[in-house]
Amino acid sequence: MISGEAVVFTNGLLDTNFAKTCHGLLRGGNRFDVLGVIDHIHYGVDAGELLDGMSRGVHVYKSVDEFMKQYPRKPRYFVVGVAFPGGQLPGSSRDEIVQAMKHGLSIICGLHQFLSEDPEFRQIAKEEGVELIDIRKPSPTSGLHFWSGEILSVKTPKITVLGTDCAIGKRTTCRFLLEACNASGIKTEMIYTGQTGWMQGYRHGFIFDATPNDFVGGEIERVIMECDRESSPDLILIEGQSSLMNPSGPCGSEFLLSGNAKGVILQHAPARIYFEDLEDVGCFIPPLEKEIEIIRMFGAEVLAITLNEENMENSKMVAYQRQLEREFSIPVNRPLKNGIEPLIPVIREFIRR
Repeated sequence: MISGEAVVFTNGLLDTNFAKTCHGLLRGGNRFDVLGVIDHIHYGVDAGELLDGMSRGVHVYKSVDEFMKQYPRKPRYFVVGVAFPGGQLPGSSRDEIVQAMKHGLSIICGLHQFLSEDPEFRQIAKEEGVELIDIRKPSPTSGLHFWSGEILSVKTPKITVLGTDCAIGKRTTCRFLLEACNASGIKTEMIYTGQTGWMQGYRHGFIFDATPNDFVGGEIERVIMECDRESSPDLILIEGQSSLMNPSGPCGSEFLLSGNAKGVILQHAPARIYFEDLEDVGCFIPPLEKEIEIIRMFGAEVLAITLNEENMENSKMVAYQRQLEREFSIPVNRPLKNGIEPLIPVIREFIRR
């Protein structure tokens, strides 16, 4: 099993949404023990304080060479903790990866560009006796599944955390829900569907965008049934991807249809006007009421709205939160500000139905 101590590389993007994999690892996980972060712009600070003002004892170093000189022991892995635009590795990142391998670290990468197919990286990895591990490499189709309908026999309640855009905090809210439910006596499991979820070490899941489209529904069904059979939870949470109406990669209906999830927590960033990285083409994020209506038409119910705090001051966020509560008559929560515990009664009621 891949696990152990690691440093996480963000290439100057630690304070941006592109580093959401690093952010997820800083907030917790079972697969890697993060010893440090490598970022040539934001070095010299505690990574947690830069992320959300909470010290986590994880220092940011300028380079992997600096880390290896200063840290008392060598980690096993160098994790590429940033999703570059287009999923491709920029040339500015190559030197750090090469230096990591020369220090004897194996590379974990979740990009769409496979480092194990790069001739230079392959040669250096062979010389240094380290591994190049591309977690987004598709599995052989012989091991994938078509949707069969067996999931319709699963009685365990399922809630999926969807969002109105990419990189909006769906996985973080899902993790907070997982922790809060288990702390409240609701035995809960989370289905990961992205590279960061895999890196955090959740027991059940698959990487959605590394799966050929014909098999997505079947793989959703498989992992939910596996989770239900092996873990016997009271509740299954499903991490969403992208959004239902994002033209660059619409996603979400699969969890409602193939996953038969009947409950939705909807994550939204009120300060965003356009879909992430689609500002130049003028792709507006549709109104919340439209998103909620589409979810209803898929046969599911939005149980609560959770808000992303980015680029909105507190007083405006408070007013917006109250406005949504009046408009939709469902709980509206700010996970990073107030925690997720206020949603536990809603979840208990959903489970009782």
